[in-house]
Amino acid sequence: MKIVRLVILLAVLIGGLVIGSLNSQPIEISLAFWVLKTTSGIAIIASLLLGALVGGGMVMAGLVVPMYAKLRRANKAAAATAVEPAAPAVQTPSPFDGR
Repeated sequence: MKIVRLVILLAVLIGGLVIGSLNSQPIEISLAFWVLKTTSGIAIIASLLLGALVGGGMVMAGLVVPMYAKLRRANKAAAATAVEPAAPAVQTPSPFDGR
């Protein structure tokens, strides 16, 4: 599993290097009160990273947090209705002795 993660990490790193080197034209990004001067490769990589972070945050807020709260409520309800386990019935020894 660690090898797979390492291969994926290297593939993403190489992809970022390729994008950065093939898109080296200088660009200006005009924001409300200031201008950001960068290359198009860095702008592409930064926008992909920002999109992944925003998408992950939306999934976390819309899916993971409500499901975790529901699981916590279910665990509390299960703990409140838990019944003491019954004593095991006494078993008589089997006539079969394993031979």
